[in-house]
Amino acid sequence: MLNTIKNKLSAIHSDFACEVERWQHIKNLPSLEKRDRIILDTLKKEGVYVTTLADLGLSSTQNLLQAAKHQLSQMQNANNEHLEQKWPQIYTVTGLPEFYTWGTEQRLLSIIENYIGLPIKFHGVHLRKDFPSNNQFGTLLWHSDAEDRRLIKVFVYLNDVEEKTGPFQYIPRSLTPTFSWNYFQLYYKLWQSSYMGIDDEQVKAVIPKSAWKSCPGPAGTVIFVDTKNTLHHGTVRTEDRSTLFFCYTANPPERPDLCTQYWDDTYIRADLLELEKNSV
Repeated sequence: MLNTIKNKLSAIHSDFACEVERWQHIKNLPSLEKRDRIILDTLKKEGVYVTTLADLGLSSTQNLLQAAKHQLSQMQNANNEHLEQKWPQIYTVTGLPEFYTWGTEQRLLSIIENYIGLPIKFHGVHLRKDFPSNNQFGTLLWHSDAEDRRLIKVFVYLNDVEEKTGPFQYIPRSLTPTFSWNYFQLYYKLWQSSYMGIDDEQVKAVIPKSAWKSCPGPAGTVIFVDTKNTLHHGTVRTEDRSTLFFCYTANPPERPDLCTQYWDDTYIRADLLELEKNSV
Protein backbone atom coordinates (compact mmCIF):
# COMPACT_ATOMS: atom_id res chain seq x y z
CA MET A 1 0.00 0.00 0.00
CA LEU A 2 2.81 2.39 0.96
CA ASN A 3 4.67 1.64 -2.27
CA THR A 4 1.50 2.30 -4.28
CA ILE A 5 1.12 5.72 -2.65
CA LYS A 6 4.80 6.52 -3.25
CA ASN A 7 4.53 5.51 -6.90
CA LYS A 8 1.41 7.62 -7.36
CA LEU A 9 3.02 10.68 -5.77
CA SER A 10 6.10 10.18 -7.93
CA ALA A 11 3.92 9.99 -11.06
CA ILE A 12 2.07 13.19 -10.10
CA HIS A 13 5.37 14.99 -9.53
CA SER A 14 6.71 13.73 -12.86
CA ASP A 15 3.56 14.83 -14.73
CA PHE A 16 3.72 18.29 -13.14
CA ALA A 17 7.39 18.67 -14.07
CA CYS A 18 6.53 17.68 -17.64
CA GLU A 19 3.83 20.37 -17.83
CA VAL A 20 6.31 22.98 -16.58
CA GLU A 21 8.77 21.91 -19.29
CA ARG A 22 6.01 22.11 -21.89
CA TRP A 23 5.14 25.65 -20.80
CA GLN A 24 8.82 26.67 -20.92
CA HIS A 25 9.19 25.21 -24.43
CA ILE A 26 6.34 27.24 -25.96
CA LYS A 27 8.73 29.98 -27.09
CA ASN A 28 10.86 27.40 -28.92
CA LEU A 29 8.08 25.73 -30.91
CA PRO A 30 8.64 25.87 -34.69
CA SER A 31 6.30 28.07 -36.71
CA LEU A 32 3.61 26.39 -38.82
CA GLU A 33 2.01 27.17 -42.15
CA LYS A 34 -1.75 27.77 -42.09
CA ARG A 35 -2.48 24.33 -43.59
CA ASP A 36 -0.41 22.65 -40.87
CA ARG A 37 -2.07 24.71 -38.14
CA ILE A 38 -5.36 23.08 -39.21
CA ILE A 39 -3.81 19.64 -38.61
CA LEU A 40 -2.58 20.74 -35.17
CA ASP A 41 -5.91 22.26 -34.10
CA THR A 42 -7.86 19.17 -35.18
CA LEU A 43 -5.48 16.88 -33.30
CA LYS A 44 -5.93 18.95 -30.14
CA LYS A 45 -9.71 18.81 -30.43
CA GLU A 46 -10.39 15.29 -31.69
CA GLY A 47 -7.10 13.40 -31.30
CA VAL A 48 -7.06 12.41 -34.99
CA TYR A 49 -6.50 14.10 -38.35
CA VAL A 50 -6.99 12.31 -41.67
CA THR A 51 -5.37 13.45 -44.92
CA THR A 52 -3.52 11.90 -47.89
CA LEU A 53 0.06 11.64 -49.06
CA ALA A 54 -0.89 13.78 -52.07
CA ASP A 55 -2.35 16.55 -49.91
CA LEU A 56 0.63 16.50 -47.53
CA GLY A 57 2.93 16.81 -50.52
CA LEU A 58 6.16 15.80 -48.77
CA SER A 59 9.10 15.66 -51.18
CA SER A 60 10.19 12.12 -50.29
CA THR A 61 6.77 10.50 -50.76
CA GLN A 62 7.47 8.80 -54.09
CA ASN A 63 10.59 7.12 -52.73
CA LEU A 64 8.62 6.02 -49.66
CA LEU A 65 5.91 4.38 -51.76
CA GLN A 66 8.38 2.60 -54.01
CA ALA A 67 10.28 1.25 -51.01
CA ALA A 68 7.06 0.17 -49.27
CA LYS A 69 5.89 -1.68 -52.38
CA HIS A 70 9.24 -3.47 -52.60
CA GLN A 71 9.30 -4.42 -48.92
CA LEU A 72 5.74 -5.74 -49.06
CA SER A 73 6.78 -8.00 -51.93
CA GLN A 74 9.65 -9.31 -49.78
CA MET A 75 7.55 -10.22 -46.73
CA GLN A 76 7.63 -13.91 -45.95
CA ASN A 77 4.51 -16.03 -46.25
CA ALA A 78 2.81 -15.78 -42.85
CA ASN A 79 1.58 -19.41 -43.08
CA ASN A 80 -1.24 -18.64 -40.63
CA GLU A 81 -4.30 -20.00 -42.44
CA HIS A 82 -4.81 -22.67 -39.77
CA LEU A 83 -4.79 -20.18 -36.87
CA GLU A 84 -7.95 -18.85 -35.23
CA GLN A 85 -6.16 -15.65 -34.22
CA LYS A 86 -3.92 -14.35 -36.99
CA TRP A 87 -1.50 -11.88 -35.42
CA PRO A 88 -0.10 -9.11 -37.64
CA GLN A 89 3.12 -9.58 -39.56
CA ILE A 90 5.49 -6.72 -38.71
CA TYR A 91 8.79 -5.68 -40.25
CA THR A 92 10.90 -2.88 -38.77
CA VAL A 93 11.96 -0.63 -41.66
CA THR A 94 13.52 2.24 -39.68
CA GLY A 95 16.99 1.40 -40.98
CA LEU A 96 16.00 1.86 -44.62
CA PRO A 97 16.65 5.45 -45.80
CA GLU A 98 13.40 5.89 -47.77
CA PHE A 99 11.32 5.36 -44.62
CA TYR A 100 13.58 7.29 -42.26
CA THR A 101 13.78 10.26 -44.63
CA TRP A 102 9.99 10.55 -44.94
CA GLY A 103 9.52 10.16 -41.18
CA THR A 104 11.95 13.00 -40.47
CA GLU A 105 10.66 15.52 -43.03
CA GLN A 106 10.87 18.91 -41.28
CA ARG A 107 7.23 19.84 -41.90
CA LEU A 108 6.13 16.61 -40.27
CA LEU A 109 8.42 17.10 -37.28
CA SER A 110 7.24 20.70 -36.81
CA ILE A 111 3.56 19.69 -36.70
CA ILE A 112 4.28 16.93 -34.21
CA GLU A 113 6.51 19.06 -31.96
CA ASN A 114 3.77 21.69 -31.79
CA TYR A 115 1.30 19.01 -30.70
CA ILE A 116 3.52 17.28 -28.14
CA GLY A 117 4.80 20.65 -26.91
CA LEU A 118 8.33 19.43 -26.15
CA PRO A 119 11.45 18.49 -28.11
CA ILE A 120 10.51 15.28 -29.90
CA LYS A 121 12.06 11.97 -30.87
CA PHE A 122 11.26 9.95 -33.97
CA HIS A 123 11.57 6.31 -32.91
CA GLY A 124 11.03 4.56 -36.21
CA VAL A 125 8.69 2.80 -38.60
CA HIS A 126 6.87 -0.51 -38.78
CA LEU A 127 5.59 -2.05 -42.00
CA ARG A 128 2.58 -4.05 -40.89
CA LYS A 129 0.26 -6.52 -42.57
CA ASP A 130 -2.98 -7.35 -40.73
CA PHE A 131 -4.94 -10.48 -41.62
CA PRO A 132 -8.65 -11.45 -41.68
CA SER A 133 -10.19 -12.07 -38.26
CA ASN A 134 -13.56 -13.17 -36.90
CA ASN A 135 -13.19 -11.78 -33.39
CA GLN A 136 -11.50 -9.02 -31.42
CA PHE A 137 -8.06 -9.65 -29.92
CA GLY A 138 -4.79 -7.72 -29.66
CA THR A 139 -5.04 -4.29 -31.29
CA LEU A 140 -8.52 -5.15 -32.58
CA LEU A 141 -9.62 -4.44 -29.00
CA TRP A 142 -10.14 -0.80 -28.03
CA HIS A 143 -7.01 0.47 -26.29
CA SER A 144 -4.65 3.36 -25.69
CA ASP A 145 -0.86 3.24 -26.11
CA ALA A 146 1.54 3.88 -23.25
CA GLU A 147 4.86 5.09 -24.66
CA ASP A 148 4.40 8.67 -23.47
CA ARG A 149 1.98 11.20 -21.98
CA ARG A 150 1.39 12.56 -25.48
CA LEU A 151 2.53 10.79 -28.61
CA ILE A 152 1.79 10.80 -32.29
CA LYS A 153 1.61 7.83 -34.60
CA VAL A 154 1.25 8.45 -38.30
CA PHE A 155 -0.45 5.62 -40.19
CA VAL A 156 -0.18 5.34 -43.97
CA TYR A 157 -2.53 2.95 -45.78
CA LEU A 158 -0.69 1.02 -48.50
CA ASN A 159 -3.85 -0.47 -49.98
CA ASP A 160 -7.44 0.73 -50.30
CA VAL A 161 -9.17 0.31 -46.94
CA GLU A 162 -12.92 -0.29 -46.79
CA GLU A 163 -15.14 -1.91 -44.18
CA LYS A 164 -13.99 -5.37 -45.30
CA THR A 165 -10.33 -4.35 -44.93
CA GLY A 166 -10.71 -3.22 -41.31
CA PRO A 167 -10.31 0.56 -41.11
CA PHE A 168 -8.81 2.36 -38.14
CA GLN A 169 -11.57 3.48 -35.74
CA TYR A 170 -11.55 5.88 -32.81
CA ILE A 171 -13.62 7.75 -30.23
CA PRO A 172 -13.27 11.54 -30.74
CA ARG A 173 -11.61 13.16 -27.74
CA SER A 174 -14.38 15.75 -27.67
CA LEU A 175 -16.65 12.93 -26.45
CA THR A 176 -14.26 11.87 -23.68
CA PRO A 177 -12.71 15.01 -22.18
CA THR A 178 -10.33 14.26 -19.32
CA PHE A 179 -12.14 13.59 -16.04
CA SER A 180 -15.58 13.49 -17.71
CA TRP A 181 -17.96 10.66 -16.79
CA ASN A 182 -17.42 9.03 -20.20
CA TYR A 183 -13.67 9.22 -19.67
CA PHE A 184 -13.86 7.61 -16.23
CA GLN A 185 -16.14 4.80 -17.43
CA LEU A 186 -14.00 3.88 -20.43
CA TYR A 187 -10.66 4.08 -18.67
CA TYR A 188 -11.98 2.17 -15.67
CA LYS A 189 -12.92 -0.63 -18.06
CA LEU A 190 -9.43 -0.43 -19.57
CA TRP A 191 -7.92 -0.63 -16.09
CA GLN A 192 -10.05 -3.69 -15.35
CA SER A 193 -8.61 -5.32 -18.49
CA SER A 194 -5.07 -4.59 -17.22
CA TYR A 195 -4.90 -2.21 -20.20
CA MET A 196 -5.01 -5.13 -22.64
CA GLY A 197 -8.11 -3.69 -24.32
CA ILE A 198 -11.92 -3.77 -24.28
CA ASP A 199 -14.38 -4.99 -26.89
CA ASP A 200 -17.11 -3.26 -28.88
CA GLU A 201 -19.86 -4.19 -26.43
CA GLN A 202 -18.03 -2.60 -23.51
CA VAL A 203 -17.44 0.61 -25.45
CA LYS A 204 -21.00 0.68 -26.77
CA ALA A 205 -22.29 0.77 -23.19
CA VAL A 206 -20.62 4.19 -22.78
CA ILE A 207 -20.37 5.71 -26.28
CA PRO A 208 -23.04 4.77 -28.87
CA LYS A 209 -21.70 3.11 -32.01
CA SER A 210 -23.11 5.97 -34.09
CA ALA A 211 -20.50 8.27 -32.49
CA TRP A 212 -17.52 6.06 -33.33
CA LYS A 213 -15.39 7.39 -36.18
CA SER A 214 -14.09 5.00 -38.84
CA CYS A 215 -11.32 5.96 -41.26
CA PRO A 216 -11.73 4.12 -44.56
CA GLY A 217 -9.74 5.53 -47.44
CA PRO A 218 -7.76 4.81 -50.58
CA ALA A 219 -4.12 3.75 -50.63
CA GLY A 220 -2.09 6.78 -49.54
CA THR A 221 -4.49 7.81 -46.77
CA VAL A 222 -2.53 9.31 -43.85
CA ILE A 223 -3.84 9.31 -40.26
CA PHE A 224 -2.24 11.41 -37.51
CA VAL A 225 -3.36 10.15 -34.09
CA ASP A 226 -2.47 10.63 -30.44
CA THR A 227 -2.70 6.95 -29.57
CA LYS A 228 -2.21 7.63 -25.85
CA ASN A 229 -5.14 9.99 -25.34
CA THR A 230 -7.51 8.73 -28.05
CA LEU A 231 -9.25 5.40 -27.54
CA HIS A 232 -8.82 3.47 -30.79
CA HIS A 233 -8.55 0.09 -32.49
CA GLY A 234 -8.43 -1.69 -35.82
CA THR A 235 -11.73 -3.23 -36.87
CA VAL A 236 -12.44 -6.88 -37.64
CA ARG A 237 -11.72 -7.58 -41.32
CA THR A 238 -12.21 -10.16 -44.04
CA GLU A 239 -9.28 -9.01 -46.21
CA ASP A 240 -5.61 -8.15 -45.57
CA ARG A 241 -4.58 -4.59 -44.75
CA SER A 242 -1.04 -3.21 -45.18
CA THR A 243 0.03 -0.09 -43.30
CA LEU A 244 3.07 1.92 -42.25
CA PHE A 245 3.27 3.03 -38.59
CA PHE A 246 5.57 5.98 -37.73
CA CYS A 247 6.08 6.68 -33.99
CA TYR A 248 6.94 10.01 -32.28
CA THR A 249 7.18 10.97 -28.59
CA ALA A 250 8.76 13.64 -26.43
CA ASN A 251 12.51 13.28 -25.98
CA PRO A 252 12.87 11.48 -23.65
CA PRO A 253 9.53 9.63 -23.51
CA GLU A 254 7.87 8.55 -20.28
CA ARG A 255 8.31 4.86 -21.18
CA PRO A 256 11.46 4.48 -23.31
CA ASP A 257 11.31 0.71 -22.81
CA LEU A 258 8.17 0.60 -24.98
CA CYS A 259 9.86 2.48 -27.84
CA THR A 260 12.78 0.16 -28.57
CA GLN A 261 10.59 -2.08 -30.76
CA TYR A 262 10.92 0.47 -33.57
CA TRP A 263 14.64 -0.18 -34.04
CA ASP A 264 15.66 -3.33 -32.12
CA ASP A 265 15.17 -6.99 -33.07
CA THR A 266 11.66 -7.38 -31.59
CA TYR A 267 10.48 -7.80 -35.19
CA ILE A 268 12.26 -8.74 -38.40
CA ARG A 269 14.55 -5.90 -39.47
CA ALA A 270 14.25 -5.24 -43.17
CA ASP A 271 17.62 -3.48 -43.34
CA LEU A 272 19.40 -6.61 -42.08
CA LEU A 273 17.55 -8.73 -44.63
CA GLU A 274 18.74 -6.36 -47.36
CA LEU A 275 22.34 -6.66 -46.12
CA GLU A 276 22.14 -10.46 -46.08
CA LYS A 277 20.70 -10.52 -49.59
CA ASN A 278 23.38 -8.17 -50.94
CA SER A 279 26.20 -10.15 -49.32
CA VAL A 280 25.26 -13.40 -51.05
